[in-house]
Amino acid sequence: MAERMTFLPRRDLLDFEEIVALADVLIARGVKRIRLTGGEPLVRRDVMDLVEQLGRRIGGGLDELTLTTNGTQLADHAERLYAAGVRRLNISLDSLDPMCFEHITRRGRLEQVLKGIEAAADAGLAIKINMMALAGVNDDEFDRMLAWCGSHAFDLTLIETMPLGEVDDHRPERYLSLTDVLADLRQRWTLRPSAHRSGGPARYYDVDQAGIRLGLITPMSHNFCDGCNRIRIAATGTVYGCLGHEQKVELREILRQGGPAAVDAALNDLLAGKPRRHAFDLAQPATARHMSVTGG
Repeated sequence: MAERMTFLPRRDLLDFEEIVALADVLIARGVKRIRLTGGEPLVRRDVMDLVEQLGRRIGGGLDELTLTTNGTQLADHAERLYAAGVRRLNISLDSLDPMCFEHITRRGRLEQVLKGIEAAADAGLAIKINMMALAGVNDDEFDRMLAWCGSHAFDLTLIETMPLGEVDDHRPERYLSLTDVLADLRQRWTLRPSAHRSGGPARYYDVDQAGIRLGLITPMSHNFCDGCNRIRIAATGTVYGCLGHEQKVELREILRQGGPAAVDAALNDLLAGKPRRHAFDLAQPATARHMSVTGG
């Protein structure tokens, strides 16, 4: 049984009580970590009530509750997140240049995100920055981002682009192998392989000069499927066994009609058929779903 699951809260079909009920089923099955992601989880109207309900499960079978967020709503929610039991966040930040940031996010304001990050740090939340590596877009910022993260004691994870959903940019031209990025960074930084593991797909390096960890998520250059223990549940109740496949089970009606026992049986079927690995090809999307549907 996977020990990690991810919910993608949106204003959509599963109601608050159903999300909590599904979480209880999964905790009873041995899930130890829950991450709320998206999309942007903090735009859901009742998300803080959900966080507080799930936070009450910490120590009662659940070890950790975390969020992946774009940071835009953190200034309003950081203190309450900490009070609810959240202790660390993954924050997407692909550039420290305001114009580049606006281009990547299509409308985002870097200042708003930086204020949210400051509020989260002030609230006591540990922060890891997630940066998508994009050739010709932000590939001149890795040193700057490492130094900035080091100055704030934030770990940094670089992520290779993945062929999920249709995109405006020509994806192969934006792909950047993190094997090459790592070799380049080693010319200026002392990067030592770390034994640290987060339960996710990243491989970590200790960055001596910055005093932080650098993680690499490499779905293309170094397949990570052999260490995957995740399932992802959308706010519709659809549960996916893999980022790169259409294998899924619809839990919403199963929960409503059959209750926890029926959900258990459906999850058994899903896990029995969990793909061994993805088959990503930059030339075409592996699935029609974007990452915002399946979650990071």
